[in-house]
Amino acid sequence: MSATYCLTLSVPAQALDAFEAVFEPLGGAIVTGGRDAEGLVPWQLYLAEPPEADELDRLVELAKETAGLRASMVYSLDKLPDIDWVAESQKALPPITAGRFRLRGSHVTEPALPGAIDLLIDANAAFGTGRHETTRGCLLALQDIAKRQQVSIILDMGCGSGVLAMAAAKLWPCRVLGVDNDAPSIQVAQENLRANGVADAVKLLLGDGFKDARVARGGPYDLILANILAEPLCRMAQDVKRRLAPGGLVILSGLLTTQERQVTARYRAAGLVLAKRYRLGEWSTLVLQG
Repeated sequence: MSATYCLTLSVPAQALDAFEAVFEPLGGAIVTGGRDAEGLVPWQLYLAEPPEADELDRLVELAKETAGLRASMVYSLDKLPDIDWVAESQKALPPITAGRFRLRGSHVTEPALPGAIDLLIDANAAFGTGRHETTRGCLLALQDIAKRQQVSIILDMGCGSGVLAMAAAKLWPCRVLGVDNDAPSIQVAQENLRANGVADAVKLLLGDGFKDARVARGGPYDLILANILAEPLCRMAQDVKRRLAPGGLVILSGLLTTQERQVTARYRAAGLVLAKRYRLGEWSTLVLQG
């Protein structure tokens, strides 16, 4: 993608997922930096064509509302020289590790360490490059589960870029269904599956979550993954229980540590028990069992 406009904001770390979810339909590429002393993260969205100012105002307000922010927020929209700024920004992104997994962009060419599982995934319009604590928590949980048991049928609800579906396909000889309601994300995920050699193990579905009858037909699932936000996680608790195989496992992420009690209460009411939690900074990943 050759972007010519850059939208820049300073986003509270706990609001990153909300801003990414709201802005990803614009089809740009998001780049984030390190958190400062006040907990703010430099957040940039590179776009070929920006929306009108009124629409940008609306999207910023929607992202703030989704994240529960009240303070005013100033953004800038700048036209850039005719340079592939996305490619330039990716050069500054080093590979990251999450247990055995190494996640890298295509600009990283050095081989991984022996025993590592290499995942190639570039920053683009789809959520999930593994650089956020929520995705890393899920990757760590997947590896811990793989050490002690086999799973065969997996659902990745809200699959985004497909990073978790790909990770599961690398850990087990399994069948994975990745579901997302965003067409660009499905397209990006399909490209990632091919690039990582797991296209035969993962099926992608553009659909409306658990409401899609094809999700029901693919189950019951030994393992269900959902890395989204706390509120939708709470709403889908009963659906997760219905589609989970007896004794199956669920990995939930996209929630703050302060939201753990709210989410676990919904799933406890649905008949699941908390088996383990992972806390990375302000973010939590929960493992539950049916």
